[in-house]
Amino acid sequence: QVQLVESGGGLVQPGGSLRLACAASGSISSLNFMGWYRKAPGKQRELVAMFASVGSTNYADSVKGRFTISRDNAKNTVYLQMNSLAPEDTAVYYCQIRGYYYVMYRHNDFDSWGQGTQVTVSS
Repeated sequence: QVQLVESGGGLVQPGGSLRLACAASGSISSLNFMGWYRKAPGKQRELVAMFASVGSTNYADSVKGRFTISRDNAKNTVYLQMNSLAPEDTAVYYCQIRGYYYVMYRHNDFDSWGQGTQVTVSS
C-alpha cells in the first residue's frame, strides 16, 4: 500500500504564493501519473495540473502561467508551485499518484490519493 502525505497549504493574501508537496511512501518502481486536483465548495473536483508517463505536463486553463507542477523522482514527490493566487483558487487540494512496485517479484499497481490540504486566498 502506497500512502501519500501532502503539505504546504494555508492562508495567503491575493497575489501571494504557496508551494504544495505530496510525498509517496514505500519502495516504488515506477510513477506513471502524478497530478493535483482541487475541490471548492459547491463546485466539482477539477484537475489542476498533471504529469503523464511521457513527462509532459498539462494545466487547467484557469491556472496556466501561474501554477507549475514539478517532481523529484528520487524522493517520490510531486510539487505544485502556485503564484499570483486569487480568491477563486481557494479550495482543498488533493494529489494523486499512480504507479507500481514489486513485492517478492510480484507486480503491484497502485492508485493513491493524498489526504487533502486547504488553500485559502483571502485578504
